[in-house]
Amino acid sequence: MNGIEKIWLELVERYPALGGCRGEIMEAYHEMRKSFEQGGKLLICGNGGSSADAQHIVGELMKEFKLRRKVSREFAQACQRLYPGEGLEHGLQGALPAIAIGVNPALSSAYANDASPEMAYAQEVFGYGRRGDVLLGLSTSGNSQNVINAVKVARAAGLRSIGLGGQEGGRLRELSDVYVALPERETYLVQELTLPVYHAWCRMLEWAFWGDDTQLVKRYD
Repeated sequence: MNGIEKIWLELVERYPALGGCRGEIMEAYHEMRKSFEQGGKLLICGNGGSSADAQHIVGELMKEFKLRRKVSREFAQACQRLYPGEGLEHGLQGALPAIAIGVNPALSSAYANDASPEMAYAQEVFGYGRRGDVLLGLSTSGNSQNVINAVKVARAAGLRSIGLGGQEGGRLRELSDVYVALPERETYLVQELTLPVYHAWCRMLEWAFWGDDTQLVKRYD
């Protein structure tokens, strides 16, 4: 059994209700992994608690989560050549590039005031996104208009889109390339299942790039 499968089994052991989401959870993981392998990045958006989740995901991907992440040999050698003896390379950790949308208040408020509040997320996706990137849209209802517009722009720009939300899914389910329908309808219950799913994704992605069988630890922080 490989490390990715172990992480999945731990997830469903702790949250049996997610067992029916296996196909979509794994498909979303593979979409993100493929993008990172090809030099892409992950954009993430949501409102309220989902915005906090977007920032949480960035924090897990851009630094060590469970495993030691050394920088590449080539980068370490460049640091040593340019700044010998400073140990710059030892102060850095391997990162998977991820950006939370909507967390720059100057940009968001300016766009909301000067153009359209419902297009503020879409504008950031248009500015940051490049073909081969992935947009992860978080919405418990699946009908948050600013998230929906962001997904529409992502599709037009050649990004792949993943939706994570409640059982009904709304427009987000219709528009996403992959939609993970968490088996709840009420907002706080959907949110309670959102975190373990994205923690599993972060662990799987970290494992894919830095993992080995001696490092897998069966617990969540």
